[in-house]
Amino acid sequence: MADHGVPEMPADVSHSEPTLPGATYATALPLVKEALKRPKCKVIVNALGTPPADVIEMVHESGRLIGALCGKVKQAVAHKNAGLDFVVAQGGEGGGHTGEIGSIVLWPQIVDAIAPLPMLAAGGVGSGRQMLAAMSMGAAGVWTGSLWLTVEEAEGQPAQKESYLKATSEDTVRSRAWTGKHARLIKNKWTDAWDDDSTPTPLGMPMQFMISADARRRTEIYAGVEKAQEVAMNPVGQVIGQLNQVESCRDVIYRLLEEYVDALDAVNRKLPSD
Repeated sequence: MADHGVPEMPADVSHSEPTLPGATYATALPLVKEALKRPKCKVIVNALGTPPADVIEMVHESGRLIGALCGKVKQAVAHKNAGLDFVVAQGGEGGGHTGEIGSIVLWPQIVDAIAPLPMLAAGGVGSGRQMLAAMSMGAAGVWTGSLWLTVEEAEGQPAQKESYLKATSEDTVRSRAWTGKHARLIKNKWTDAWDDDSTPTPLGMPMQFMISADARRRTEIYAGVEKAQEVAMNPVGQVIGQLNQVESCRDVIYRLLEEYVDALDAVNRKLPSD
């Protein structure tokens, strides 16, 4: 942080934010309970593992649906056996915590393994054509993440959005430098430093969160400081290479639907006429 001119935390900023946000049962449970107080909250989804039985029961008793992400078939089967309502299968192209198996290989395997439980396809979905590809493999729908990092309504700092808009699909890397588990981020000086053989090996989750929490908050606060983005933690999937302009959420939805219909028409035109 010092080498890249990122100032220390300002004195007037609260240090009460947990250094293990949602990474343990103790820190995640209050977040779930708070979410369930919100009448417009319709679904709860866990990103790291199968939710505990008591959390699943709590969500179901509230009248909501509950699902979970996964990157392997065995994880999807565990989700189904636990009684979840749906599974989100995320290929290795996805941003944040992600596995090694590519979407086009992972999706159909999980569809078959958990049928008839619905599967949502994630990892590399940023266009209507990619939506159609997912649906053609049996997905009940798609789950998108990186797509929303560059929209008008996103709360990211201008400098952070600029980093996303400039990034290509080759500019991301799976690294343990952020949380201790492999997560896909924009490759920069932070990921290079932690992935270098001459530096300490990142700790496992949730301990690595304790190492990176202060740096993450500082680079968020001082995102516009020169060189700060070179050490910022910007989780994003490979689909970021397709996102080169700022759109509104409304425009993104309409674009996805139009692209989906156009792609479906193009496929149907390839069918024999008789």
